[in-house]
Amino acid sequence: MYRLARRILVSTDEAEDAVQEVLLKLWKGKERMSNYNNPEAFAMTMTKNYCLDRLKSKQAGHLKIVHSNYQSPHARLQDQVEANDGVRMVFEIMETLPEQQRMIIQLRDVEQYDFDEIAAIVDMKPTAIRVALSRARKTIREALIKQYNYGVS
Repeated sequence: MYRLARRILVSTDEAEDAVQEVLLKLWKGKERMSNYNNPEAFAMTMTKNYCLDRLKSKQAGHLKIVHSNYQSPHARLQDQVEANDGVRMVFEIMETLPEQQRMIIQLRDVEQYDFDEIAAIVDMKPTAIRVALSRARKTIREALIKQYNYGVS
């Protein structure tokens, strides 16, 4: 829940607050949790909706989507710089995607959820998720190719 909230919101503080609010709501409604087939998907959906509501609220005008970089301790410095640049570019491109595609690629490629779990979270059919994911990946791939080929004739 935290990783999704962190991906949607700007800061660790905002993400922590969001997760805390969602957990409080889940705790207050714990007697109804047995009614849900997949409580994890329900919690993720609540987290997503809460974070998106925060972004849409007037008091959240300063929030934007951010990311964190992966670094391997065994990689050479040059490799780490190149990897960080690549990851940074991918996340920057992801920010330009439509909200639905951005959410799906985050859940699938970053969070490693399977299609059925994503379907429960975003309330879409798995085939529609595959199409949106394919389009998002194609957009990212084309933007990366354009970026890396810039100035090459």
